[in-house]
Amino acid sequence: MAAALQQTPITFRSSSPPSPQIQTKPTIKLSLSSSLKLPRFTIKPLLRRGGRGASGARMADSAAGSYATALVDVAKSNNTLEKTTEDVEKLVDKVFSDTAVVKFFTDPTVGDEEKRKFLDEISKSLCLQPHVANFVNILLDMKRIDLIKEIVKEYEVIYNKLTETEVATVTSVVQLEPQHLAEIAKRVQKLTKAKNVKLKTVIDESLVAGFTIRYGNSGSKLIDMSVKKQLEEIAAQLDLGDIQLAV
Repeated sequence: MAAALQQTPITFRSSSPPSPQIQTKPTIKLSLSSSLKLPRFTIKPLLRRGGRGASGARMADSAAGSYATALVDVAKSNNTLEKTTEDVEKLVDKVFSDTAVVKFFTDPTVGDEEKRKFLDEISKSLCLQPHVANFVNILLDMKRIDLIKEIVKEYEVIYNKLTETEVATVTSVVQLEPQHLAEIAKRVQKLTKAKNVKLKTVIDESLVAGFTIRYGNSGSKLIDMSVKKQLEEIAAQLDLGDIQLAV
């Protein structure tokens, strides 16, 4: 069975204050007219080194980072960083993870008013904060709503740096008990020296039993405690070239 992402993360937080905030210079200001008094969003250029292949991919990545930075700045100014993080996670996990929703918002034959009405319904059903709902409307106006998943990823990267949070993905055959996840979070915190640890869980029956933990930059570090790994090692040892015959 294909791996399935679970929506409820486990988070360990330290009582220590987050690291100093990152300051950058504003360049372009965007806002929507509304009866509500909402904050202005400042879209900042974000330059990245290295190549991801096509120049279009790099441009999209840079745009996503700029929008994410703008949203983080508003959340910090409103002292709603944690709540804003919850809102953007709900947007992706409960709405924009559906390909039909993404197609609806990127369909040029659907009018903006119809899309905006749907956004209003989404904002109400998810109880989004006004500035988050406003932000999504800006993405619609700027024809950038197709980037929302990338924007949320960039937002999480910035949030994790600001709060010194290490994100680890725990993959298992069945959902692990809360006490087991708490123990894993403690181990990851000890390994990484992070102030906070956030766990994301994935179900993958191909592991047979046990679990894996992936953490670090882009999941570069892996702890494999699965039976699948053990079986692969046994199979490798049973290769004819490695067999020692007793005489």
